Amino acid sequence: MNFYRLSAREIRDLFIAGEATAVSIAEHFLARIAKHDPSLGAFLEVFTEETLLQAEALDRKRKRGDKLGRLAAVPVAIKDNMHIARQITTCASRFLQNYRAPFDSTVVRLMAAEDALFVGKTNLDEFAMGSSTENSAFFSTSNPWNLETVPGGSSGGSAAAVAARLCPIATGSDTGGSIRQPASLCGVVGFKPTYGRVSRYGLVAFGSSLDQIGPITTNVSDAALAMEIIGHPCSCDATCLELPPEQYMLKKEIGKIRLGVPSSFLEKMNDEVKANFFASVDILRKLGAEVIEVDLKILTNSIPVYYILSTAEASTNLARFDGIRYGERSSAAKTLEEIYDFSRKEGFGAEVKQRILLGTYVLSAGFQDAYYRKAQKVRTLIIQAFENAFSSCDLVLFPTASSGAFRKGAIHDPLEMYLQDLFTVPANLAGLPALSLPSGFTKDGLPLGLQIVGPQLADVSVMQVGYAYEQATSNTKVPPLFEEGAS
Repeated sequence: MNFYRLSAREIRDLFIAGEATAVSIAEHFLARIAKHDPSLGAFLEVFTEETLLQAEALDRKRKRGDKLGRLAAVPVAIKDNMHIARQITTCASRFLQNYRAPFDSTVVRLMAAEDALFVGKTNLDEFAMGSSTENSAFFSTSNPWNLETVPGGSSGGSAAAVAARLCPIATGSDTGGSIRQPASLCGVVGFKPTYGRVSRYGLVAFGSSLDQIGPITTNVSDAALAMEIIGHPCSCDATCLELPPEQYMLKKEIGKIRLGVPSSFLEKMNDEVKANFFASVDILRKLGAEVIEVDLKILTNSIPVYYILSTAEASTNLARFDGIRYGERSSAAKTLEEIYDFSRKEGFGAEVKQRILLGTYVLSAGFQDAYYRKAQKVRTLIIQAFENAFSSCDLVLFPTASSGAFRKGAIHDPLEMYLQDLFTVPANLAGLPALSLPSGFTKDGLPLGLQIVGPQLADVSVMQVGYAYEQATSNTKVPPLFEEGAS
């Protein structure tokens, strides 16, 4: 059976009905990984033996008649900046290449409780800093739609794995678009929840006021399923909201809803992305939505604000990686000061060093007022602008990315690379839920994405509109290279 063509819900239902064994499902996806991942580079580690043991135990559980979880026999990949107990967590950095996690992250614990099969850890930009997965210390990941192009980042490994149907669900982390941008470039669904809706316990921190964990899936329904499971309160994360998990009762109708379009902010779209975006807006209008203009021009300041605040937080968070408490210790170091200096010099990649230096600079004496505190003030204005927009509309629409996937090595200018997150960063700065889903293709056959952003705690509404749009379109496809029988 071609399990790879099925959704997570369909795989689970087949297993619970006794029409497929967990072992047969696991073997199918492990075989696809073994066949396709050498050319794709989505996984840093594959848990072949552990997955099969999990599957055997799950088959015995079903045979005994025990209650089965909501992810029973569903293969799940975990981005390698989230802990799985006793497995290596590298963050795609040489600094942590031998770091074995002592505990499960909360999202792993919650998924394990629902009988998920963890098939491996996925590649990313080092410490989640990047938009192309070219900054991994080990190897770059390819886009399943064109292996010469990037999958986006930083959750590029997770997005590529799901797009190539090597697993139906993967986790991602989103600090400035790192779930949504790769989802758009790879033609899959990526959801960044409201800040605090999903626990960050066991996630290696990048920007603590911005980071959020979310699912990457082939369809909106599976993203909703994942959110029902991982969107639980957690006492181990002080930023996690003390709210019960939500139920995502998705339906094809969107009802009376007002959708905002910030045209003044969208002037930087290229013609192809613009045409695709407004075609998507028309589809939602035909579904019954009222489309209105909203003023969000202040979002043009999002990128400089984000790269001041996120690097400041990164420089603080990464200070713990010193070769003593965490990370590989330099063998050349002879003094305590050399341990710090040499270990960081040898362990961190160029992009991580660049962001640490920038963050340290904006936090240094004499520059906090000029940069960091001013950025915080503009962040407040961005939050207020969204609040004003949501006073006249229910949700806001953006394109997810400013283009389709670009070729590997095509962008050398750091500022040009940072602008890849232009349409995704605002939701992180304001702590808003945001969904990216496939909206069509470029003339070169590369995926594009539509982004739906809601006010805080409007996660269900965002997902509902995304589901209705998805049901009215046919943009979700398997990349031809990864169809069974493809050469």
